[in-house]
Amino acid sequence: MRDWEKLVGGHLEGLALEPAERTEVIAELATHLEENFEGLRRRGLAEDEARSQTLSQVRDWSDLVRRIQNAKSKENLMNDRVRQFWLPALLTLFLYMGSLMLIQLFGPDPVMIAKRNAWTYVAPVVVVYLPWILSLPFIGAIGAYLSSRAGGSQRTMFLSVLSPAVPYTLFFLIGMPMILLLNNRIWHNILFSALFAGLVAWVIGPSLALLAGALLAKLFLSRGSQAPRVASR
Repeated sequence: MRDWEKLVGGHLEGLALEPAERTEVIAELATHLEENFEGLRRRGLAEDEARSQTLSQVRDWSDLVRRIQNAKSKENLMNDRVRQFWLPALLTLFLYMGSLMLIQLFGPDPVMIAKRNAWTYVAPVVVVYLPWILSLPFIGAIGAYLSSRAGGSQRTMFLSVLSPAVPYTLFFLIGMPMILLLNNRIWHNILFSALFAGLVAWVIGPSLALLAGALLAKLFLSRGSQAPRVASR
């Protein structure tokens, strides 16, 4: 029986992958060729004929190397994106919304900032959940830590941390103007100071809190990476 892994490894010498990944690719292809060879032998073909038909499945080994290289590069790129951006972003969003929901359900009550006229308070301008705002730096630090530990760049880290604020930002930048254009009566009743206050309370404030946590996590990680260098001197 031929050593199919040795044969495949010789043809794939130019495959630039990590050792473990390269070994896995060679083993998978060798197993496929060996199974095909054994199947031809069971059908009654001579060994040389079975080997020739099996090897004819790969017409151009150089082209196969290029295709494997491209596929693995794309796969690694997608895996990096998931680990560096999507997982930290989804976890940050989950904690962001989950903490807000818990505070809304179990308290404490939010701070109501209202507009005052000569007689009394009118409709609330903005509702602020202070405990939620105070929890956001910790949530931002968690997301930044996960992104950075996965090898994410500084830009990727900050984007993943700020992702929970995107829906609110889109609402104020796109959704609210569309509502105003579609319903003319809102123009006469809306308090534009309330819109600005809402933007601060639900977009700017939370974003700054998340960024503060991300910056602290980045500072912590940078100091941690410098400590071994100092110790080794």
